[in-house]
Amino acid sequence: MEESNRRRKERIRLELAAQLSVGDQDSGQDTLHVSTSDISTGGAFFHTERSLPVGTKLEVDLILPLDELKKVEGDSATLKVSGIVARTEEKGVAISFTGLKILCINEQS
Repeated sequence: MEESNRRRKERIRLELAAQLSVGDQDSGQDTLHVSTSDISTGGAFFHTERSLPVGTKLEVDLILPLDELKKVEGDSATLKVSGIVARTEEKGVAISFTGLKILCINEQS
C-alpha cells in the first residue's frame, strides 16, 4: 500500500523551526536544530542530516512564529511534545507525536 494512503491524519506543508532533544539525564542529552516540511496532529517530518534509529524516543520543541500566525502577546511560542521516530529517510526523520507537554510564549528581551 502506498504510504500516503496509510496515513490516518491529513498533513499540511508547513516549515517550522524545531529542536529535537535525544537522550536522557543519565546518558546526556543531544539537541538537534531542525525544521519541519510537513505536519499533522499526529506527527511531522523533520529535516536533519543525522540519522536517528526507528523507535528513538525524544522531546520536540516546535517554534511557532506568532507574528506570522496572528497577533498574540510575545514574539514566538514553543510547543513542547514527546515523540518517537517512526521512519528514517536520507533527508530526515518522521516523528510520531505521543503527547503534548506545554505551550510557552517567548518574549524577546
